[in-house]
Amino acid sequence: MEATNSASTHPDAAGSPVLLIGVAMVCKLVLNTARRFVYPFAPSLSTGLGVPLTAITSLIGVNQATSILGILFGPIADRFGYKRTMLAGLGMLVVGMAAAGLFPYYHVILITLFLAGLGKSIFDLALQAHVGVTVPFRQRATAIGLMEISWAGSALVGIPAIGLAIQAWGWRSPFLCMGVMGLLAGMLLYRAVLKDLEGTQQGQRVAKVKNLWNLLGSKGSVKGMLVFCLLFSLANDNLFVVYGAWMEKRFHLSIVALGFGTSVIGAAELGGEFLTALIAGRLGLKRCSIGGLVLTIFCYFLLPLWGHRVLTALGALFIIFFLFEFTIVTTLSLSTELLPEARATMMAAFFSAAGLGRALGAVIGGHVWLASGLYGTVLVSALSSALALVFFVRGLRHWPCK
Repeated sequence: MEATNSASTHPDAAGSPVLLIGVAMVCKLVLNTARRFVYPFAPSLSTGLGVPLTAITSLIGVNQATSILGILFGPIADRFGYKRTMLAGLGMLVVGMAAAGLFPYYHVILITLFLAGLGKSIFDLALQAHVGVTVPFRQRATAIGLMEISWAGSALVGIPAIGLAIQAWGWRSPFLCMGVMGLLAGMLLYRAVLKDLEGTQQGQRVAKVKNLWNLLGSKGSVKGMLVFCLLFSLANDNLFVVYGAWMEKRFHLSIVALGFGTSVIGAAELGGEFLTALIAGRLGLKRCSIGGLVLTIFCYFLLPLWGHRVLTALGALFIIFFLFEFTIVTTLSLSTELLPEARATMMAAFFSAAGLGRALGAVIGGHVWLASGLYGTVLVSALSSALALVFFVRGLRHWPCK
């Protein structure tokens, strides 16, 4: 059966699609803010906990590593239901944040950020799988594109709100605030999602987790997508971890100016998510993914040419991150239909591949920058993206949709 005909088989499971999208955006805004707020406020946490800054950066590493662990929970979501899994993810966030707010110790914060990161990973894979079951394929990019606006929203709204909370009530306040917000979001989700669903057919619910993992290696399209996701995410983080160092060295920017640069990236992410929602479903997810990849590769090579002035450099970064977000959200939408018999397992593998790619990009990015500067950085990112394009095209060459 072609993917274009794989419409919602459970249209009553989500109630109003508009309501589901709205509630999902609220939930993801809380989860994404919890994932990202440690980056800019690491010095405040360091001072509040009385530990060196390097101890806080270790917390960031633990938080990011949880995206790789999400693959363990995909088969569980497929067997036991997407609604339960989403609520469990939010529950991890609430418990962790409440514990950190009440018991402000380093090891408690470590567990808190581990639970917050894992809860986000579990929630995301179950949500995308639920959307894959309840939203027709032609409308899926619009739904997922709108929900992913919450990622940019965490940088543009969530993190500034956290800053105001820290200024008004101290460094412990964000944990309590996000715990309460997570609880409210869970209550909204419980009411909005009317029916629980599992990915496998009723007669297959007893399938072993190992069998669900084996499905990942049974299709060339799935393998191609996962390698693409790893390489494309590696390329992006290879640049992301050093763009601040490049801007500071090239233009002698202040911390405030670098913060503005982060806002530019947040705006780019927002634009990419909107573009996916507006056009990807109409033009074709495969076609848009390939187009986004090709343009991203081209722009990596142009970055040194545009990097002689602050405004053009920021413009170049905007375009690169805009194209990356458009491409990754479009391929995310496409991936919801690659393994319809085990959607959560597929989405868990997608997010784990992306997490591994980001981790590898972060590790090599600093070394590449120190060894060869901006030219080496853009070359590695462009070549990694080009390899991602090869695996994507080969893996999905028999995909029936454009």
